[in-house]
Amino acid sequence: MVEYPIDQLPNLIDALLQCENQVQKRELLADAQETLSIEHLSLLFEAIPKDQRMEIWALLDDDTQHEIFVNLGDDSCRWLLHTLDDADCFKLLDEVNVAQLLELEEVIPERFIEYAKKQLDEAQIKQYDLAQKYTAEELGHWLDFDFVKVSEKLIMPSVRKQILKGIPPFTDVFYTITRQGQLSGEVAINDILQAEEGQKLYAMIDQDITALNASDDLYEAAEAVILSGRAAMPVVDADQKLIGRLSLASAYQLRQEAIDSAAAKAGGLREDEDLFASVRKSAKNRGIWLGINLATAFLASWFIGLFGATIEQVVALAVLMPIVASMGGIAGSQTLTVIVRGLALGQVTDSNRSALLKKELRVGAVNGFVWALVIGLLTFAWFNDMMLSITITVAILLNLIAASLSGVVIPSILDKMKIDPALSGSVILTTVTDIVGFVTFLGLGSLLLL
Repeated sequence: MVEYPIDQLPNLIDALLQCENQVQKRELLADAQETLSIEHLSLLFEAIPKDQRMEIWALLDDDTQHEIFVNLGDDSCRWLLHTLDDADCFKLLDEVNVAQLLELEEVIPERFIEYAKKQLDEAQIKQYDLAQKYTAEELGHWLDFDFVKVSEKLIMPSVRKQILKGIPPFTDVFYTITRQGQLSGEVAINDILQAEEGQKLYAMIDQDITALNASDDLYEAAEAVILSGRAAMPVVDADQKLIGRLSLASAYQLRQEAIDSAAAKAGGLREDEDLFASVRKSAKNRGIWLGINLATAFLASWFIGLFGATIEQVVALAVLMPIVASMGGIAGSQTLTVIVRGLALGQVTDSNRSALLKKELRVGAVNGFVWALVIGLLTFAWFNDMMLSITITVAILLNLIAASLSGVVIPSILDKMKIDPALSGSVILTTVTDIVGFVTFLGLGSLLLL
């Protein structure tokens, strides 16, 4: 059997696309299903050009098709449902669970949602209806219902039966509830195993616990779980009734989703865009930000035009201008990345923003001094002009300091305005550093060189 570890996924894609017959493709896919996770099989499917996907799809068994389907990105999921017959689509939805349906309902047509809901059992329908009470941005919409809760009045033999039945992953405690279903505390499984036979559970309950609220922001709740050091945290509703939990695994998955989303938005993309999305859709997604960037580029060019006479007389300024803009842009982007990540993780606050700004300004000053001196010396060696060398040295120093300042201030202002800094911060920052760099460099050139 040929093995395809995760880092060999590109080789498998190449092998599938270069196969000349279905027998070879079937063998390659059979090996892949044994060695790759469902997540990577989904990536494999999305990496196949659309005109060849259905041939690959037909070679997969029913269970694998279902698992791949629920792991596809939104665009790929829509494309698959549009391509398959309704009967095949319904077949994919036969075994969809509550969590999968909640993910899919934002993507698939209403008739498929209704069909999938009919396949749920009574308990799952209650879980689904509970999720609908909260928005997709709230924790209550994405609860983990696979946890153990017990009455605080039980004795040890009854509690231990729960352990014998098996416990869900990421379970190190049992949650205890009152007769009304309110969360009263938790008991560690190790304590239960070590307790005396006749001991009552009530005496062992740890009531000093922190619970999440179902109306909490989804990603803030995820960070709370990660920072708690717990395997999971309980979730209660407005009446303090225990309705679910958020596990550490789900929390890290949510954090990664936030990071992926920010990275996609920073490039003016949609995170769920199909690798082989239509040219029209891809062009539309990216064209908007190209247009915004064009407008800011014209603004920078306008400032350059104010110094046209200076550039005509000192041609060396035009030669060196890209260096000034590039250094400012890189320095600003480095600071912007740190701040956007800090904002996403909740690490940047009003209390520490001033200290963070001072730190970044010092970094900008140090790097500005070092690299301004290097560029100044190289400029003197190139043009043998001391005043030109001084001009670019001062311009680089000031632009790197301005870039560090902008990298902190711009995302902070955008965050206050409820505008995603990952989406628009880089465009604004590049414009600021370009304008500051050009005005400083050309302004000094006008004063010192003419």
